[in-house]
Amino acid sequence: MEREEIVAAVDAEQPAIERLLIDLVQAPTVLGEERAGQEIMREAFADLGLEPREIALDPDALRSHAGASPFSWDVEGKFNVVADWGPAHPAHPAHRAHPAKDPSRPGEGRSLILNGHIDVVDPGPPDMWASPPFVARRDGDWLYGRGAGDMKAGLAAIVGAVRGLRRLGLEPLAPVELQSVVEEECTGNGAFQCVVAGRPADAVIVTEPTSLTIQTSQVGVLWFQVIVRGRPAHAGDAPIGRSAIEASFPVISAMRALEAELNVAPPPPYDVYEHPINLNIGMIRGGDWPSTVAAESVLHCRLALYPGAGVDDLKTRIEDTVAGASAGLEGFNARVAYDGFACEGYTLAHDAPLIAALSDASEQAIGARPALIASTATTDARSFALYAGSPAVCFGPHAESIHGVDERVSLASVLQTAQTLALFIDGWCGLERR
Repeated sequence: MEREEIVAAVDAEQPAIERLLIDLVQAPTVLGEERAGQEIMREAFADLGLEPREIALDPDALRSHAGASPFSWDVEGKFNVVADWGPAHPAHPAHRAHPAKDPSRPGEGRSLILNGHIDVVDPGPPDMWASPPFVARRDGDWLYGRGAGDMKAGLAAIVGAVRGLRRLGLEPLAPVELQSVVEEECTGNGAFQCVVAGRPADAVIVTEPTSLTIQTSQVGVLWFQVIVRGRPAHAGDAPIGRSAIEASFPVISAMRALEAELNVAPPPPYDVYEHPINLNIGMIRGGDWPSTVAAESVLHCRLALYPGAGVDDLKTRIEDTVAGASAGLEGFNARVAYDGFACEGYTLAHDAPLIAALSDASEQAIGARPALIASTATTDARSFALYAGSPAVCFGPHAESIHGVDERVSLASVLQTAQTLALFIDGWCGLERR
């Protein structure tokens, strides 16, 4: 297929891509409220002429699998939306086509999953934003709104790529599965449910906002809570009490020391970062009354780990750190609990066929080969690689202030992402007119 024809066809879909992105941004899909966004994605997949289906989150299946993350909230009624494009998967449980598309074997190609997540993080105080976080606002090339970059633009790019190819009457020679998943921002269990329920693919591209670079490595992430308990008392008798809030301060200091240890000698590819392993105290809840010495303080924390490091090993270090910090605090006790992310890191070798093919497609679409980067965050790519044996990378548009105030995405880069995906499908899966 001619490059120019594919690029032009996707370019013609730019208005539809932007309309879909605006609709998605204006659906406030925070944790527990993802359904409205999934209904938009169901309609978007159906408008492609595909038959969307649901993959429901199964709490029992997730809790029984070592690869899933722990969770305390209700997931009943939550679902991923997926759609299959192209030929059906063969009966063999693992579709593994040829390591390269072989012109001498017509009708064959390599299978692909295109994945994005519909959930977004809470926008924080709305009055900190220049415009309401769930009202899409365009200013030149920028589209503002919570989730505009992370990562509803990636979902819109997936749809735009397929729309462009179908506009030309093209179909892939190998199975392509489109996925809109939930819970990427807290557990990764949405994508993991797709792994458990589906089949592996020869490649997975997660369209996270990578500024048109290819993310080949990511850290693991552990969410944990430190529950500190003291001795409540009337504020008038504060000296006889033990404030759990104030006792949290030395615990945080001890965890900062652990963080510093983890950053002493980063292994490749993280040796290019000065500080790749980040501890974040994301939330704190404590006390019951202004005139009562706080009985309890709960710290909600996030700490990363390098690819190859074990989650259980990090748990042990955290628990030892908290125990050591609290041992010298008379009248207090502290314990660690886990809820949310508990996932390992992942790295794909730079000589993987997926990286070469995606680099070729990006060069055709954008005019330059993309940089290969390691991320200090985690994504759903790890689940496909670690538990389905499917090589996975992230590639997507340029976004700024993700998880921050006035999040925004470059619309030009969203189109370039869609064009790169379309060209990748041509080179990886093969295309034919039908």
